Amino acid sequence: ELPPSEFMQVADSTWLVLSVVSNGRAPSGCQATGVTKIARSVIAPLAEHHVSVLMLSTYQTDFILVRERDLPVVIHTLAGEFDIYKEESGECVPVTCDDVSNGFLKPKPAASPTLHPVQSPQTRFCVLTVAPDTLPAIATMLIDVLFYSHSPPREAGAGSQDLDSITFFAFSLIEGYISIVMDAETQKR
Repeated sequence: ELPPSEFMQVADSTWLVLSVVSNGRAPSGCQATGVTKIARSVIAPLAEHHVSVLMLSTYQTDFILVRERDLPVVIHTLAGEFDIYKEESGECVPVTCDDVSNGFLKPKPAASPTLHPVQSPQTRFCVLTVAPDTLPAIATMLIDVLFYSHSPPREAGAGSQDLDSITFFAFSLIEGYISIVMDAETQKR
């Protein structure tokens, strides 16, 4: 636990992990494989019901995290298009809409929020998509930005930390689609 602070409030939420498997009962035109299709078939319907989600994609699997308290809405929303299971002792057990708690929710005592300090840099970010056929033309530049570029020397003392901006670069290649997220200064380089 971090000590209390006046700057940041931490909500007491438990998040549950959902994995989307493409051999479910989804209609043939709505198979939930790949980030775009999951966003269209799973995340968009949940957003229409005001359910917050966090999506985590790896090269092997895509996971969607939902708050435990939202699980009845999630199950009700997705049950029309997907078969839903929960894992109990390593076994997949079907979940139905009839029981809104579905064995997932447990009553929780009201928790008092814990506050923590937070610092928010003024960094602006750019999100870019790159056509796969242009990757060879920009590969050298991407390698330079990723591995060889560095920040200009700082004017302040060596011990000071520049909290006004941070350097950030993320590159992902998923199913042939390239996405790049970077801070505005890196984008200028």
